[in-house]
Amino acid sequence: MSLKPVDQKTTSLYQKIFNLRQMIIFVLGFSSGFPLLLTGSTFKLWLSQEKIDIKTIGLMSLVGLAYSLKFIWAPLLDRYHLPFLGRRKTWLIVTQSMLAVGLFMMGHLSPSTQLYELGLWAVFVAFMSATQDITIDAYRGEILATEEVGLGSSMSVYGYRVAMWMAGGIMVSFVADTNLETAGRISWAQFYWIAAAIFVALAFISIFLPEPKNNSAPKTLFNAVVEPFTEFFKRENAIYILLFVFTFKLGDQIAGSLLSPFYKSMGYVNAEIGFVTKTCGMISTFAGLFAGGLALLKLGVNRCLWIFGIFQAVCMAAFALITYTGPVIWSLATVVILEDFSAGMATAAFIAFMSSISTGKYTATQFALLSSLAALGRTLFSGYAGYMQESLGWAGFFYVGALMAIPGLIMLHLMTRTISSKSAT
Repeated sequence: MSLKPVDQKTTSLYQKIFNLRQMIIFVLGFSSGFPLLLTGSTFKLWLSQEKIDIKTIGLMSLVGLAYSLKFIWAPLLDRYHLPFLGRRKTWLIVTQSMLAVGLFMMGHLSPSTQLYELGLWAVFVAFMSATQDITIDAYRGEILATEEVGLGSSMSVYGYRVAMWMAGGIMVSFVADTNLETAGRISWAQFYWIAAAIFVALAFISIFLPEPKNNSAPKTLFNAVVEPFTEFFKRENAIYILLFVFTFKLGDQIAGSLLSPFYKSMGYVNAEIGFVTKTCGMISTFAGLFAGGLALLKLGVNRCLWIFGIFQAVCMAAFALITYTGPVIWSLATVVILEDFSAGMATAAFIAFMSSISTGKYTATQFALLSSLAALGRTLFSGYAGYMQESLGWAGFFYVGALMAIPGLIMLHLMTRTISSKSAT
C-alpha cells in the first residue's frame, strides 16, 4: 500500500488522499497517547488503591525516564531497520507488539506483593512507548505534504488525547474501587489485559500502513548521530532554548504527577475521577487546543507562550480549592476544566514552538531532543513529588507547583531577548 504525492490538479483524488493521511495520523496519535498513563497517572491510581505509600508512588514517576532520554537512541531508528518492512513500519510494528507483551505482563502482577517486578515491566512499557513516539513523530513529518502539516499535527494531538481519555477515563471508570469482586466492574489485571489487546490490534493495523517515500536512511552512523546536534548547538541561543523547553511545563508536570493520589486522598471514587478528570477534562482540553490554535494565528507563538504559561500556573494553583471544599463534584469539575483548558492552550503553543525551531533536515532527532527534555521534569523530578507533598501538604504543594512556572518565563524572556538583539545587529 502506498500514497502518491499530492497532485494539485486532481482535486478529488487529493481530497481522498488528504482524508486517508489524516486518519492514519489520528490512529498513530492514539497509539502514542494510549500507553503514557498506563505507566503514569493511571498506574499511580492503581498503586494508591493498593495502599502503596505516597513516597513510593512518587518515585514511580522514574519508570518513565525513557521519555526524557529517547533522543539518545533516536538516530539509531533512522539508521537501522528491517529491509522488507521499511524504516518506519519496522519500528511501529516492533514497538506496538512489545507494548502488548509488557502490558499483558503488568496485568499478571500485584503491587502489594510484586511491586519490584511490576516496576520493571512498567519501565519496559515506557521504553517501548518512547521508542514508538520517535517513530511516529518521524512518520508524521515524512508522510504529510507541507500544506497538510498544520491539520496533521492537530489530528495527532486529538488522537493522543482520545487515547488518554480512554486509558485514564472511560476504562478507569469500569475498574472496581476495591479488590473485592464487584458486579459490572473489572479488576486492574483485566484493565491491563484489555490494553494489551488494543496494542495487538494496533500492531496489526500498522502492517497495512504505507511506508513514507523518499526517506532513505543516513549513509553513516556519524551522519545520523552527530550532525543534528552540532547544527543545533551552533545557534547563539541554544542554551536558552533548552532551558526554556525544560522549565516551561516543569511546575505543571511535578504538581500534576500526584493528581490521581490527590483525588483518592480527598475521597473521590473511581467513577467520579474517570468522568470528571477524563471525560470533562478531554472536552476542556480539546477546547483549549482549538482556542490556542486561534490565538497562535492572531498573536504569534511568543505572546501565546507568555499568556498561556501564566494562565497554566494560575490554574494549577486552583487545585488547592479542593482541600477547602472537600470531595464535592463542583470543585473538582471547576479546577479540572480550568487546568485542562489552560494545558490545551499551552500545549498548542509549545508544540508550535518546538516544531518551528527544528531544522527540516534533522527534524526527527532534534524534535526528539526537545520533546525528551520537555518530559524530563515529569519523569525525573516528579519522582520526588511525594516528598514535597509530605512536607508542604496538598495546598502548599500546588502553590509551589504554580510558582515553579517563573523560571520558564525567565528563560522565555532571555531566549527572545537574544533573538531580538541578534535581529537588531
